[in-house]
Amino acid sequence: MSQLTLFDNGTHKNILLEDFDAGEGVQSNQHVIVDHRSAMILDPGGNKLYTRVFTAAAKAHRGAKLEYVFCSHQDPDIVAALNGWLMTTNATGLISELWRRFIPHFGSDKLVFSRVEGIPDAGMMLQLGESELMVIPAHFLHSCGNHHILDPVSKILYTGDLGASVGTDYRVVDDFDAHVEKMEGFHKRYMSSTAALRAWVAMVRPLDIETIAPQHGALFQGKEMVGRFLDWLDGLECGIDALPDLFQLPS
Repeated sequence: MSQLTLFDNGTHKNILLEDFDAGEGVQSNQHVIVDHRSAMILDPGGNKLYTRVFTAAAKAHRGAKLEYVFCSHQDPDIVAALNGWLMTTNATGLISELWRRFIPHFGSDKLVFSRVEGIPDAGMMLQLGESELMVIPAHFLHSCGNHHILDPVSKILYTGDLGASVGTDYRVVDDFDAHVEKMEGFHKRYMSSTAALRAWVAMVRPLDIETIAPQHGALFQGKEMVGRFLDWLDGLECGIDALPDLFQLPS
């Protein structure tokens, strides 16, 4: 598992833990944010990756206490290993309040379930060290209870499955037009509706964003590339709007 430092100003750093060897599973990225002596991990992944991610994350936030394990939504590649993190650290788990009571079905021990906190639909401000992160709503993209994290220090927006690409072997998008084919099929099928997509784009456009970091595939770096991505989403038909023929009885 490789590590890539996305931002480091001496007291605040953002690290990508990347593993292209997912076997039969979906490739996923794990991210660590460290501010002073406090740290959090985002979308920690499944049980198969737990040992490697735990070891890599420990190196990434060495000297800092792991305060939070953030889960953007309920998919197994996001939360399946959450029990392990809660059993081996004193961190607080964070997930949409719509999904909190489903976490025990992934094997969360009753001794640690009290440390899983529900994020309200409207999102929240989250103190990490001496900085404040913004947890913002991203509902129906693709989960009914879904959140992203904006780090205003590094100006990185962590978007979970939104922006995910499949089959990439590069870390950063250089050619947006060529990259579209890596995203299009996934977004049309997994994002629920055009209305949800456009509402999200309208919400995040005013934000000062330098990097968009999905949980799968390559990053969008620089305001021009971020703008290209938002424009693409704004014009994309997805979900039931793009696939109206899904609801037919089988013949």
